[in-house]
Amino acid sequence: MTSRRKRNLILMTKWGSYALLLLLAATLQSIPGFLQIAGVRPLFILPLCVAVAIYEGEYAGAFFGMAGGFLWDWTAGRIGGLMALGLLVICFTASLVVELYLRVNILNFILVSGGCSLLMVSMDFLFYYLMPAYSGALHWYVAVMLPMVAYTAVLSPIAMICVRWVKGHIVPEG
Repeated sequence: MTSRRKRNLILMTKWGSYALLLLLAATLQSIPGFLQIAGVRPLFILPLCVAVAIYEGEYAGAFFGMAGGFLWDWTAGRIGGLMALGLLVICFTASLVVELYLRVNILNFILVSGGCSLLMVSMDFLFYYLMPAYSGALHWYVAVMLPMVAYTAVLSPIAMICVRWVKGHIVPEG
């Protein structure tokens, strides 16, 4: 049996590692032109939050998603709350769907991450492009946002592998 102090140290180390991964993801997502292909850049915060939600459970994942959403709002220079609320709901739902219906493997994670990216990008498109009635909004959605979803889904296993490594190496078995 581990002592309370050791358990607390393990929890602080694990969640501190997740926080560092979130800061790294936000930094990579904020670097202009990083991994840009034909004007499309991937998202890094969303797959990381979904991976934490899948490996840590729905409530912890939802709160981590909310923190990631606030960080995303802040680094994107937007009013805080839309991405935070969206990631809270999406991480909670993704965790439940994977827990109840899917096995955790790379292909399922790519599909879940791609679906979550599609929902978040569509919500962003609705509130920031479609509702203000920008001209050429539909072209922007098809030419930039949908390829962004595919690009994010392709790179999402990196986040899954990082979270699985933290979960497997910091939390002892048993």
